[in-house]
Amino acid sequence: MTEFDTSGFKGLHESEVEERLKRFGPNQLEVTKKSSFFGRLLTTFSEPMFLLLLGAAAAYFILGEPVDGGIMLIFILFVIGITFVQEWRTEKALDALRELASPRATVIRDGREQEIDATQIVPGDLVVLREGERTSADGLMLALSDLGLDESLLTGESVPVWKEISPSDTEAGQVWRRDMCYAGTIVVQGQGIMEVTATGQNTEYGRIGEALKEVKESITPLQKRTRVIVRQVFVVAVILSLSIIVISVLQGERLLHGILESIALAMAMIPEEFPVVLTIFLSLGAWRLARSHALMRRVPAVETLGSVSVLCVDKTGTITMNRMAVRRLYVAGHETEAPADALSKPPFDELVIAGVLASERTPYDPMEKDMHRTAAQAGFDPQALYRQRTLIHEYALTADTKAMGHIYKEPDGSAVLYAKGSPESILSMADLPVEERLQIEARGRELAEDGLRLIAFGRHRYENASFPDNLIDNRLDFMGMMALADPPRPGVKEAIATCLKAGVRVAVITGDYGITARAIASEVGIPEAGRFISGAEIDSQNQKELSKTVRMTNIFARVVPRHKLRIIRALQSNGEIVAMTGDGVNDAPALKAADIGIAMGKRGTEVARQASQMVLLDDNFTTIVSSIRDGRRIYDNIKKAMAYIITIHIPIAGAAVLAPILNMPLLLTPILVVLLELIIDPTCSIVFEADEAEPDIMERPPRRREEPLLDRALLLRTLLQGATLLAASFGAFVWAQTHGLGENTARSIGLAVLVLSNIVLVLISQSSIYPAWHNISGRSNLARILVNSAALIMLSIMIYLPSAGRIFKLAPLPPAMLPGVLLLSLLAGGWWEAVKPWLRRRLSRAGTNSHNG
Repeated sequence: MTEFDTSGFKGLHESEVEERLKRFGPNQLEVTKKSSFFGRLLTTFSEPMFLLLLGAAAAYFILGEPVDGGIMLIFILFVIGITFVQEWRTEKALDALRELASPRATVIRDGREQEIDATQIVPGDLVVLREGERTSADGLMLALSDLGLDESLLTGESVPVWKEISPSDTEAGQVWRRDMCYAGTIVVQGQGIMEVTATGQNTEYGRIGEALKEVKESITPLQKRTRVIVRQVFVVAVILSLSIIVISVLQGERLLHGILESIALAMAMIPEEFPVVLTIFLSLGAWRLARSHALMRRVPAVETLGSVSVLCVDKTGTITMNRMAVRRLYVAGHETEAPADALSKPPFDELVIAGVLASERTPYDPMEKDMHRTAAQAGFDPQALYRQRTLIHEYALTADTKAMGHIYKEPDGSAVLYAKGSPESILSMADLPVEERLQIEARGRELAEDGLRLIAFGRHRYENASFPDNLIDNRLDFMGMMALADPPRPGVKEAIATCLKAGVRVAVITGDYGITARAIASEVGIPEAGRFISGAEIDSQNQKELSKTVRMTNIFARVVPRHKLRIIRALQSNGEIVAMTGDGVNDAPALKAADIGIAMGKRGTEVARQASQMVLLDDNFTTIVSSIRDGRRIYDNIKKAMAYIITIHIPIAGAAVLAPILNMPLLLTPILVVLLELIIDPTCSIVFEADEAEPDIMERPPRRREEPLLDRALLLRTLLQGATLLAASFGAFVWAQTHGLGENTARSIGLAVLVLSNIVLVLISQSSIYPAWHNISGRSNLARILVNSAALIMLSIMIYLPSAGRIFKLAPLPPAMLPGVLLLSLLAGGWWEAVKPWLRRRLSRAGTNSHNG
């Protein structure tokens, strides 16, 4: 490629640059201020969930229970530590991902070229654009030579845009102009000079980033539901605690005794585990996702992954490789796929060689790169083809000719032109019989309808050393056509199939043509790919009409950022939980408006990453599927943990209520409640969190947006299991007392039944339909083994160690009572196992694997 002449341009004077830099400011997007360490800490403490924990701890200290208060403070420090460290590490990882759009730029000032910091560019500057460089500002073209830019980050189109000095009449009203260059785009071929018209926030790149401020974020569905449950349980706890005091006083008990009984009930019912479970599950879930190359920028968004019902993907660079690849070759009625062995033999070998010689020797254009790659796969060395010839003339690509060519001096001394361009351009320069021309045009239309981009090739051998000034004045021998397409990323088809099986609808939203989007969608297995809607059609519909349209459409083509926002909001108005994937600046507003935005970490822009809740560190679409699976696992385990918390608190709270009503001693004294919390809290926050996903987790439909955390079926089961545990433990306590075994022995029996049935409950609660043996053998969980073992050891020490017995008011169990205690515990905690086979048969008959409880 010949060097571009810039000698005729003067540019700004340094004094003008200084004045404009003061007036317009540096050429950079607004830098978001980072929160300080103490600012982050204050934000974490201001969360309602943590305020509830602090309030509960303060209440324990005021009521004279420093042990409970201390335990609560330990929980607070632990949870805050995990959340704070996770978010800090997330931001650190994002900092490592940041890259400047263009750190350096070449400008012409005072008549000479200078390389400067791109932030110092000002409106009016003359910027020199060369192959491989990223454009630093918006500007109007003043001069160019064979200049093509990759604008996919802005427009969504992977095909290079070839620039021209003056726009044609057909471009009136177009969003993206061919006489303009835009910040953030990449020069793939040629050179040029532009006069800067906008910098920083005033560029198209900056305006899209500014649009993000108009989109407000909301709390996740799980946060809303958890807050409702916390408020409800807290109100019930307060009412019951006050009722116990009243009942005790009415029965003639001392006020202090009533207060102690109400404290025991309050300790049993204050729902401190709920926020602990939510935060620990989401924080550890975010940590696990980060290890799998999915970086969560907002920890609460982890659970949203599991509820996604529509996944909106940008075609270019998300489901495709963002590089045009040769897919088919056509020569004289013969056709073959690429790569193939036939490429090294007639009639395709000469077309493959022409693909190299009509391209640049060191290509930057993705299409030319793949033509070199195709030649190498066919056994030709592209550089050897160049070394055998001498380049003597170039015909640059122009908007008028839509073709380019290179003239070489061949080894035999002759001059040969190799030209490539649109089929229409090359055919207009070729002398062909009418029938053959019609055949080529018909096949070209068929390939184009399949979403392929066609490049035609021609050749001319000169009889003398003279050749025309313009490429169009040459007469060519038509050599054939190459059909190119942006290929799907590896594993995308399988990932989309998994999404569809999981009930997650996949929609393509792209700036590319509908035919191209339709072809790619069909190739990767997206349903209803034959129907698509364009951006112009979206503009013609109001939001209510669009909400109906999006229910039946999976392909949205020729869209710009405002269309993407409307599509996302239309889907959300239909009750969908929407995830949006993308990597370009044009994706950013939709990424932030979506329930969860997923940005590409390697190729994605800074604006897109900042707008998203999740960043794919490996840019692998299949990571999204595994993340959705893990999101479902996390939510499923949260439901199990929440149900467990309610179940196990029913016998604890019930015993605290029944004892004063029946005028009996407490089964569980305040200190025993504290020790039970040492079993309950690790169980709900560690055991369930570490549990693996159930086998059918990706065969269930997505959760509805309005679906409660605990639906009727699960809540009913939870209440029945809790009532059974209460009847077994408190019933054994009452039976032992009425049979003269003594208060301490009776308390030991009731406590043993409660702890042992809790262990059984944890085992069978790992799944609503799969048997306990499947959970033990097929889904290993070391935390479950350790916590349950610790519970057994603690129970044995409390009952059989004399000094511990005196502290906790317990007595050793008579040996004759052990079999009865074990059997009662097994029945009370494990009766749901008898229901599971019936549920499995019912689900099998219904033809679905989905379940809610």
